[in-house]
Formats: sequence, C-alpha cells, structure tokens
Amino acid sequence: MPINLNVTSAGTRENRLGSITGYAGDLHDLVNQSRCGTLKERERCFSQSSSCDAGCALSQLAYIRDVAIINHAPSGCTAMASATIVAHTQLAAKRGLAYDTIFLGTDMDENDTIFGATIGLREIILETYNRYKPNAIFVGTSCVSGIIGEDVDSVINELASEIPIPLAAVHCEGFKSRVWASGFDAADHAVLTSLVKPPQRKTNLINFKNFNENARGEITELFANFGVEPFFLYSNSTVEELSHISEALATVSICGTLGTYLGNALEEKYGVPYIKTINPLGIAGFEIWLREIGRVIHQETEVEAYIERERAKYLPKIEEIKKELKGLRAVLGMGASYAFQISRVLQELGIKVVWVASWHYDTKYDNNEIPPHVEYLEKESPYNFKVSVSDQQNFEILNILNTYQPDIYLARHPGTTVWAIKQGIAAFFLADEYKTFGYRGTLDFAQTILDTIRNRSFEKNLAARITLPYTDWWYQQNHAAFLKEDSK
Repeated sequence: MPINLNVTSAGTRENRLGSITGYAGDLHDLVNQSRCGTLKERERCFSQSSSCDAGCALSQLAYIRDVAIINHAPSGCTAMASATIVAHTQLAAKRGLAYDTIFLGTDMDENDTIFGATIGLREIILETYNRYKPNAIFVGTSCVSGIIGEDVDSVINELASEIPIPLAAVHCEGFKSRVWASGFDAADHAVLTSLVKPPQRKTNLINFKNFNENARGEITELFANFGVEPFFLYSNSTVEELSHISEALATVSICGTLGTYLGNALEEKYGVPYIKTINPLGIAGFEIWLREIGRVIHQETEVEAYIERERAKYLPKIEEIKKELKGLRAVLGMGASYAFQISRVLQELGIKVVWVASWHYDTKYDNNEIPPHVEYLEKESPYNFKVSVSDQQNFEILNILNTYQPDIYLARHPGTTVWAIKQGIAAFFLADEYKTFGYRGTLDFAQTILDTIRNRSFEKNLAARITLPYTDWWYQQNHAAFLKEDSK
C-alpha cells in the first residue's frame, strides 16, 4: 500500500503492516504465516506492561535542535519531557552544538475533557512561537485529546497563516496502537508532510536513520571511502537540513523498524533509493548492506576493496574469540528488528539461539514485503528456534529463562535484564545501537559477551539473596498461557 502524505496521520502499524504483539511458535512458522498472510494477533487475557507510541513519536522529534514540541495532554503524559531534553542536550553538547528545542505540555484537566481545549491549545501555540521563536512546531495528540475528539488539525490549519514556520500535528494517541513503534512512523509522517521540500538538486549525502548517532565518526570515515557523507536523522539535525533530505543519494537505517516509513516514503515520493537489505549488524549484514549501497551510488569497486581490507584486519580476531563462544546458549528480548538481527549475529559467532522474544512483529514493511531480516534468517539459520511476540511481558520472559536456562540473556530494554540477573542468569543490555555494527562492532560485541559470561559472581550472589515474586507453579506453566487461543 503506497504511503499517503496527503493526510495528517500515518496510520497504525496494525492497519498498515499487519503488526502483532501476541504470538508463540517458531521461526519457520512465523515466516510461513507472514508469506501466506495468515498471521493473526493473539489477544492476552493478562498484560503486565507496555510502552506508549506517543513517547516514541515526540522523543524522536525532540532530537531536532530548533523546534518546539507541544504535547496536548494531561501533565503526567509530559513527564517524559525532562529526561528527553536532558538526553538530547547531552548528545548535542558532545558535538559542541547548542540544543534549543522546547518541550512542553498543555496540562489538560477535567474541565478540558468536558468542554474541550482547542481554544487553550491555540493560545499555547501562539505563545510558544512568540516567546521561543522555534523554526517549527509539532503538536502531539494524546489518549485524552483523542478520546474527546480534539480537532488539532483545524487549529494547525487556522494558525498556518498567522505563524510563518512549519506547523504539524503528530497523531500519536497511545490507545490507537499497541505497537509503540507506530510512534516512529507518526514522527516521520510529521517531518515528511511539514518540513521536507521537493528536491532542487542532488547532494553528496546519504540519509542515515538512527537513534543517537553514536558511531558518527566511524560512519563518516567509512562513507568517505566512497566519496559520500552521512546525514544523521534526527539527532542534532535542524529544520533547514531536514528540508533537503529529498535531495540525498540514498536512505539507510540502522534498524528496519525505525527506518521503514521514512525510507520507503522518500523513495515513493521523491525517488530517493532506500536500502532495504538486512541491517549492517554482524559480518553478513554489514557486507550485504555495504554492497547494496555501493551498487546504488556506483561505487562497487571501492566497496569491495574496503571489504577486503577490513576482513583481513578483523576476521582473524573474531575467529579467535569464536572458539571460546562456541556452544553457548542465548535467549533474546528485543524490538522486532533487533531481535532477529542480533539472533543472526549470535549465530555468526557460534552461539546457539534457543528463544527470541520480539516486542512486536511486523508482518510486512512499507514496501509490502516481508521484513528482510526474518526472511534472511529463515533461509540461513542452521536450525529452527522458538519465537514469541511478547511486548515486554517480563513474567513471560522469566518463565522462558527458567525453562531454558541459557548462558546469557540479551535485551534492548534494561527492565528485563534486571529480572534475568535476579534469576542468576548473565545478562547484557544492548543499549548501543551500533554495538554490532560492522567488523569492529562485531569483534567488540563478541568480547563483551565473553566478559559477561566469565564473571558471574554478581548474578550468583544476587540470586542467592533475593526472593522473586514468581512461584514454582508459574515456572511450570507454558509461558503462552495468557495468550487466548481464539485469534482475530
């Protein structure tokens, strides 16, 4: 289905991509059902936790340095603002940049839910512009503003003639989607519809969709080998820079979940090629990704020369560590893209993947094809393994860990690693999105796993001194006991 930039909402992943948050089975079954179009959501009769897509949407936009974010919501919904602004200020400071983005809320109360709050919202938008003079204003919707039917779009349209900067509504009401990654799409949609201009010329840049540009120096150095430069979205970008992303040579992403909407939209609307291979994590992912970039920008010879040099430098060291990792068993709990990408990297290192818990799962991406990382893994994995889609349900994760007793548990969210450690299981929080990027990242990742499993004293001591709230009865259950059999 083509991406529609003529409307103000991106739509949810459930509706666009057939995304689900409930499944229990294995890799082969998951991929086969995705191909056949038979994969259905399995409801939970009990849910322990989740995240809100509004948090994803607004924190993404807050990466931009010269904008204002207005969260049309009760005060509690804007509690994330302080942590978000602190993190982004620190990221900007690392590059010696001034971070001047404003993040505020409209503080909706009971009176607003009865009589409406669009008049107040209008006044807040005007005051925000007059006081702070941002270069763009994004107005996020919330569960409350969505439930009472606040017409945020009309307010934006009315003010467009009064305020000489881009204004955009960000439709990210938390109740609309169980998949918090829908918030990434809402943010991208707002940028595409309010900031991005038609191309006037071709630049020497490659759009790089990522979170925190942690590997900025490394990637800049990498791309220099091929005569191009990366432009990182959205961390430390500006409104002016984002207005020109339609002029890039290509778009790439560190994460398929994060990049699908923006990448495919730029390709559909402006003809900017989107690199749709598996992501550049691990050896195979990095080489496949790099070769496709080389093909698109006509630098195939230079890419092959680079790969040959880097292989000679890093592969012997990786092979040496693999000898000590071979035979280890791992369980993973991560977002949809990283869960399967890191599974592949672990297999490259000789570690056996026994279970993958994906926080959600996209049946397809915005190009209407199965996510390349699951299709590749299904073809190349030397064995089938168990898969669940569990949306950060810690009680399910602990059941799985207790049953399979892996050597290590890896997660992209810190909450579950804490519980694994309390069980006495070595755990690694994969916070850095570039931890397995390329040859050097893969080597560093392998060494980190080795260090983690060698020193187990903390996990053992902690497990021996605490009592978990989970009984033997729960550990004896099928972890999917709270998934209803009937699907919809």
